[in-house]
Amino acid sequence: MHYTAYDTRLASYAVVVDEGQGDVRVLLALWNEGTRRQWTLPGGGVELHETVEAGVVREVREETGYDVALDGLLGVDSYVLDPQRRHVDTDRPFKAVRTLFRAHVVGGELTHEVDGSTDEARWVSLAEVDQLDRVSVVDVGLRLAGLR
Repeated sequence: MHYTAYDTRLASYAVVVDEGQGDVRVLLALWNEGTRRQWTLPGGGVELHETVEAGVVREVREETGYDVALDGLLGVDSYVLDPQRRHVDTDRPFKAVRTLFRAHVVGGELTHEVDGSTDEARWVSLAEVDQLDRVSVVDVGLRLAGLR
């Protein structure tokens, strides 16, 4: 299918890890826009005139309250949704292209987003992640970061 026949969304996510207290924890945000609330890596859509790097730094700040510095690109992931699985009324397929970065906290404080696509942020131990209802980008990010 030609690229003009489907919608594409460029998004950028951060794997932010805390290894300071003997238990490895990852920063997650509770996404509220799907059919059910699910945990995700902080991140989201990159704006038109924004780089993927600037987009993920902005998104982490909006969703968690933290300022982060990027440690490097972990990888790029993509998936396709058929029109009937989309959250909007359309007959066009959707391709998500997701860049994933390793990042660390350099400032700010943990804060929940208000009136956004997430409504809670928290540190979650790696052992606890498997018990959470989560979107696929969490597992992709942890695998690319060598945490799985």
